[in-house]
Amino acid sequence: MTNKYDSGMQVRRKILGDDHVDRAEAAKTDFDAPFQTLITEGAWGTVWASDGITDRERSMLTLALLAAAGNFEEIPMHIRATARTGASKQDVLEVFQHVAVYCGVPRANHALKLAKQTYAEMENDA
Repeated sequence: MTNKYDSGMQVRRKILGDDHVDRAEAAKTDFDAPFQTLITEGAWGTVWASDGITDRERSMLTLALLAAAGNFEEIPMHIRATARTGASKQDVLEVFQHVAVYCGVPRANHALKLAKQTYAEMENDA
């Protein structure tokens, strides 16, 4: 694969954890392999690999964008990633408050609900 793929896979493992990436890789098929390559190179090998902002800041931005766009299915994964990015619960609350003001209370409310559920799961797993 390309250098962006390799660096993307390293960043993906750093942010999401080996267990998550190993499960995703085991579930990969011939059908979705090109898509997995795309997100590994584009998201993880380019955007997340940049040193322009910190992992904490990138984590907060990602959560805000996911909530604002209504892409709720990705929020639990990125809440779990906060354990590795350094984004605190207070950071996440601030993010969703911004979403409420600038993008709508219903989206922020749902994102906050997902965050609460995910944090509870993380505490139970610890």
